[in-house]
Amino acid sequence: MDYTRALAEAISPLCNLPAEEIEAWFETPKNAEMGDLAFPCFRLSKVLRKSPVEIANNLKCAVTLPEGISKAEAVAGYLNFYVDNACFAREVLSSVFEKGDSYGGADIGRGKTVVVEYSSINIAKPFHIGHLPTTVIGNSLANIYEALGYKVVRINHLGDWGTQFGKMLCAYEKWGEKPIEQYSVREMVSLYVRFHDEADRDESLLTQARAWFHRLESGDEKAVSLWKKMTSATLNEVSKVYDRLNVRFDSYAGEAFYEDKMPAIIDELRDKGIAKLDKGALIVDLSEWNMPPCIILKSDGSTIYATRDIAAACYRKATYDFDKCLYVVAYQQDLHFRQFFKVLELMGRDWVKDCVHVNFGMVSMEEGTLSTRHGNVVYLEDVLNAATSKTYEIICEKSPELEDKRAAAEAVGVGAIVWNSLYNSRIKDTSFSFSKVLNFEGETGPYVQYTYARASSVIRRCGQVDCSSFDCEKLTDPYSCALIKAIETFPEQVRQAAEKNEPYLVSRAVMNVCSAFNKFYYEVRIMADDHCERGARLALTAAARQVIKNGLTLLGLKAPERM
Repeated sequence: MDYTRALAEAISPLCNLPAEEIEAWFETPKNAEMGDLAFPCFRLSKVLRKSPVEIANNLKCAVTLPEGISKAEAVAGYLNFYVDNACFAREVLSSVFEKGDSYGGADIGRGKTVVVEYSSINIAKPFHIGHLPTTVIGNSLANIYEALGYKVVRINHLGDWGTQFGKMLCAYEKWGEKPIEQYSVREMVSLYVRFHDEADRDESLLTQARAWFHRLESGDEKAVSLWKKMTSATLNEVSKVYDRLNVRFDSYAGEAFYEDKMPAIIDELRDKGIAKLDKGALIVDLSEWNMPPCIILKSDGSTIYATRDIAAACYRKATYDFDKCLYVVAYQQDLHFRQFFKVLELMGRDWVKDCVHVNFGMVSMEEGTLSTRHGNVVYLEDVLNAATSKTYEIICEKSPELEDKRAAAEAVGVGAIVWNSLYNSRIKDTSFSFSKVLNFEGETGPYVQYTYARASSVIRRCGQVDCSSFDCEKLTDPYSCALIKAIETFPEQVRQAAEKNEPYLVSRAVMNVCSAFNKFYYEVRIMADDHCERGARLALTAAARQVIKNGLTLLGLKAPERM
């Protein structure tokens, strides 16, 4: 029940104001003892020509309390309302059990499409720790939008084109020792590093690399074949990391995909007089908007990623007819997105207003010695392996009797890494520390997963939980009420996460449920002797367990039954 709406409708005729206006005035008291909803009467003073205190007292006497509201109290110009805890518990738990895995979701996105571009790895380059935020933030947002009824198109905009492939092809031709498809990404990187080392001493290698890229652009059979095999080998390797992260994509259309779609964009920019030549380069002058020019063609006639992004945006609109297109890319690219969004606007693409740069901060390693380093690169696979290994050691120490320790270590270790990127506002820079993220206490992923396992253990011990019939009068103690309120707020936080493109709102909502459940677990005897008390408390445990699972799923984490 929407208590705020019901109260607004009850108060509306008493002060001759629309219920919609009154509804917006309600507040949630910081102190639970002051009620569940507070209506400030100060704004009514001018209208009713009375003091807020007098208005609150008069309204208390006159208002008819809607079902589910137990009482009202006038305090210092506020009219505080108290929800009937048993009624509230019945409504919240019934909603959880009715919706199950879909609790927290909605159908507000029905008939709408959201495109989410994230991860966007580079072919033949390291899948490193810096790719973690875009990958898990984008994946979580895609999950959240899907839960809210949107059709979601998940795109991995591969970095699979450019002069670096000329260098790779040149390096392989000179120093390759086995079929390219047998090379790991790390071995490809070694070739790339060797090329630069050798090019410092022999500049002719750069000329050879440009020639190789020209062959690739021209469709040379050998160059294209090698390039395709590099791409395939890279995707085969990184797909294993994506599987561990519970990440998937609908499209791997990268920069190369848009090569044949850019000429039409370039012609349009020229024909409409939007682009002009400047020192041999084709640019869009953005000085009027206090931005540097957006380069469309370099002086040598080659395109850059801005050109490809403009073409990609136009293709996605034509193909998916999106209602929203999200680009989950680090904040260092803020200027780039402002530039190419402005170019789209100048081209008359009014749908550019639906394109959103979802930026995020940088991630750094606090304990670099705990993972394998390759130059100044920390491979994401190494981080996941180290986290899983350390978690396995912890589980062996704390739960030696656990049957499938390896599976649990994988779920918790990887989950800890993901959670660490999703627990704070995405724009914040984060410092990664194994000792912090693998802590089973505090606001960490392992803590949340352990709470889920704890609730699962309670359910297993009791056998069958009757979720269709329980006495909500037995759930009116402070700890039960706090847990029920945390569960009730979860769906709104999911909606807010989509509205603000902030997955951390879901993380915090899940953490609130976990904290409330653990207090409930320690302070209330769930397996009470009284049959009615035990049944009600088990039902609440089952509801909390369901919400924690739903939250973990939205964030891309697994919910282990045992830890």
